[in-house]
Amino acid sequence: MTLKFPSILAAGLGLLAAAAPVMAHHSFTMFDMTKRITLTGTVTDFEWTNPHSYIEIDAPDEKGVMKHWSIEMGSPSILQQSGWKFSSLKKGDKTTLVINPLKSGQAGGFLGKATLPDGRVLGNGPGREP
Repeated sequence: MTLKFPSILAAGLGLLAAAAPVMAHHSFTMFDMTKRITLTGTVTDFEWTNPHSYIEIDAPDEKGVMKHWSIEMGSPSILQQSGWKFSSLKKGDKTTLVINPLKSGQAGGFLGKATLPDGRVLGNGPGREP
């Protein structure tokens, strides 16, 4: 049985196409990983979901203007390794977050570490602070 070049090429392209969303999924290019800001505010929602969890928080920006921020985190399985639980935050909790903000300037970012209402400081998965 002889494979023809077009068959091999088609199979290779199919594998690349299937892998592209996976590679893009783990990109941090939308976040300014060279900049850190600290937010202190009130949790409006804690989304314990796959593939990423989110903290929704109302906090003032650097100019003091109150904004709604959406902060991306790792997956629940990764977060559990750092001490997070689905009940770590709830609506109305006061918390402090250190984030890498969105490059676009919109109110959002990637979590570096969180100081929970009970004083515990948790990172964003193993090897990602604190």
